[in-house]
Amino acid sequence: MKMGLIGLGKMGGNMRQRLRNAGIEVVGYDRDPALTDAADLADLVGQLGDSPRIVWVMLPIQAVPETLATLKELLGEGDVVIDGGNSKWTHDVPNAELLAEKGIGYLDVGVSGGVWGLENGYALMVGGSKENVAKALPIFEALKPEGPYGYVHAGGVGAGHFAKMVHNGIEYGIMQSYAEGWELLTAASAVDDVPAVFESWQEGTVIKSWLLELCVRAMQEDPNLDHIRGYAEDSGEGRWTVEAGIDLAVPTPAITASLYARFVSRQEDSPAMKLVAAMRNQFGGHKVLAEDENSRDDASDRLGEGAAGRAKA
Repeated sequence: MKMGLIGLGKMGGNMRQRLRNAGIEVVGYDRDPALTDAADLADLVGQLGDSPRIVWVMLPIQAVPETLATLKELLGEGDVVIDGGNSKWTHDVPNAELLAEKGIGYLDVGVSGGVWGLENGYALMVGGSKENVAKALPIFEALKPEGPYGYVHAGGVGAGHFAKMVHNGIEYGIMQSYAEGWELLTAASAVDDVPAVFESWQEGTVIKSWLLELCVRAMQEDPNLDHIRGYAEDSGEGRWTVEAGIDLAVPTPAITASLYARFVSRQEDSPAMKLVAAMRNQFGGHKVLAEDENSRDDASDRLGEGAAGRAKA
């Protein structure tokens, strides 16, 4: 089997290798001349031979519209384009309709696995028609992990990216829970070895997971995380999950809170917390730190402050 793959970054490059390891011939294109197998998209499509030709797009959301417009002119009846990037699910039906004008099929595939996918395989959530899925099935079988799980035909066009969006929203909530637990453990004088506590949770507990294993790995490299700034970006899918919850009237408090926590991480000095501190000072006489004062009350002061604050409130 032969296919095209556009975008050979951290995930795309590893996907190309995993596919080749499975015996699938991959013609990759990337703007980096050190990575690409084709001079341009026309050259890539030309190397694929006769229809049905399959081209997998693994690009940032901003680059997808232009790429699909170009592929529409290069491909034809019976060919299939797969968008495997983190595209917004609401874009999928318009993308499919655009390509359908030339008889080109479209699949949206949510892909999870990160930099470990080459070794472990990629979890794939696929949206599109059964006919188009059948054409690409050998590709999915090569990319997915070994065993019965890690692949699902989730539904029609848009279902794959919607499922991946919800997956990432859940991921936000789990990561935030581990992070808050870590901070609480490090704040407690009763616990001497926080990394060892996390390590012990890897077996016999209901919270063991791959994310927990990655927490342990990070702490092994930097036990107190001293070399990491507390700043976290979001890929966009957490925001889309919250928006979908609003649109469908489905409450998502944990996912929403985890997204907002990432926003807080980007503020050097939260404007909102300035006013909270000012109000606490006004009603309870609680200490207010100056702009250049970084010290915090010790644990005993904070515990005492809670009782005093409640009395004064």
